[in-house]
Amino acid sequence: MMMDDRDPSTLLDLAIQSLLSNEPVAIHSLGEIPRELFVPLFSAAFMGGYRKTLIAMVKVWPFTCLHIGTLSVQEPQRELLKAMVENFQFLPVHNSTSRSPKLRILDVRQGVDCRTTCPEFGIRSPTCFHSCTHSVQSIMKLESQCSLADPNPESQSSRQPMELLVDLSLDGTLRQREFFALLLNKVEQSSGSLHLCCRELQIDKFSYARNILKFLDLTCIHNLAVDQASLSEVTNLMAHMIYLDSLSLSKITCTSLHGKVFRMFLNYLGQMNCLKELNLSSFSLTDHLVSLLRALPPNLDFLYLPFCEISYRDLKCLSQSPQATHLKLLNLSNNPMYWDDCGPFQILLQKLSDTLQHLAINHCHLTDAVLSAILPALTKCSHLRVISFVSNPITMPMLMRIVHYFTPLMELKYVIYPIPVHCYEQWHIHGSLDRQKLADVQAQLKAMLQAAKRSDMKWITYSQ
Repeated sequence: MMMDDRDPSTLLDLAIQSLLSNEPVAIHSLGEIPRELFVPLFSAAFMGGYRKTLIAMVKVWPFTCLHIGTLSVQEPQRELLKAMVENFQFLPVHNSTSRSPKLRILDVRQGVDCRTTCPEFGIRSPTCFHSCTHSVQSIMKLESQCSLADPNPESQSSRQPMELLVDLSLDGTLRQREFFALLLNKVEQSSGSLHLCCRELQIDKFSYARNILKFLDLTCIHNLAVDQASLSEVTNLMAHMIYLDSLSLSKITCTSLHGKVFRMFLNYLGQMNCLKELNLSSFSLTDHLVSLLRALPPNLDFLYLPFCEISYRDLKCLSQSPQATHLKLLNLSNNPMYWDDCGPFQILLQKLSDTLQHLAINHCHLTDAVLSAILPALTKCSHLRVISFVSNPITMPMLMRIVHYFTPLMELKYVIYPIPVHCYEQWHIHGSLDRQKLADVQAQLKAMLQAAKRSDMKWITYSQ
């Protein structure tokens, strides 16, 4: 008899698929299979849409935590997430199966860079790298208080503290309303033992969000994005969010940059020592960028300021700001930049030469003369990986010159470039683009990249 030389992982996959093909047998086996098989079985059941098996697995999960993590959540899987939340057991529970459930942290956030379950380092205290750390209702805080008050675990509450980790998008849609109603119902059923921990909050309709925000512990939020609201509404939220990693505000109305609301906004911003990313879009900052910069932490990594009406004075302040010396990403797109004096921008690039990885200066009125002035400083940014400067009026000779400047930058992999003006009958007017001329430009760029042996570098443009 010949030995089966198939890959062991493939054999495991085949065994799991065989088991899942008969859900009653799969569910019955959960009390007997080694707990190491739970993770691959869960992944296969989730991606395959085996709802009954998933429900049973959540009820007897033999680890402290369960994370969706990098598993793909498409439309069919959304119902599975709801089923998992509905069947999240409050511990301790009476269970008819032979395996005792241990699940205390259910994480239904998608795209988190984590494993399905975290390694366990001890028995007496649950360990999870992604558990809540800021809320007074977190497992960590509650168990610390209980152990200090009474070290005898038998005298503590019959229901152990638990956590449900979510990301929320408050857009007022029926699906979102139904999901949040499910979350609230689960919290109510727990009689205070379940902490709802929202890490990422997207608010698209503030009028609808008002009724929901009062049910959330805002200190848990790491990433906040608000679209179309007043600055006073945003400021009221920020008062409770001192642990933000990322703040994104778009189309925020403010009656005056000299008023009390803007000062309060800057005050709360100055308290966010953990902030790594700030994105202000369509936020008029003309001649007030210096006030904003002073409020930002010095370790800011990502700064987005598109459509912010940046003035020459603002650009000069940015070039002199300590907060702009360590940026990894800078986006100044769609600002009517003042280029009669390129000095401030050259100084800015020089200061960022050791850290800048992504630069976006789209639609900033960059001409051949301006690019000629800033190219030497730009090519000193040796760690640059992505540069985007579309929708700027440059000529083909300048584009070819840029290729020669950029190809020696070995870390630069993506260049999103503007279509040269000669490809248009009228520059950047819809319908006036000559497709054949654009094709000739692309062919010439490809040949130049091949000659420079930079097949790893991608040059991309966008045509109307």
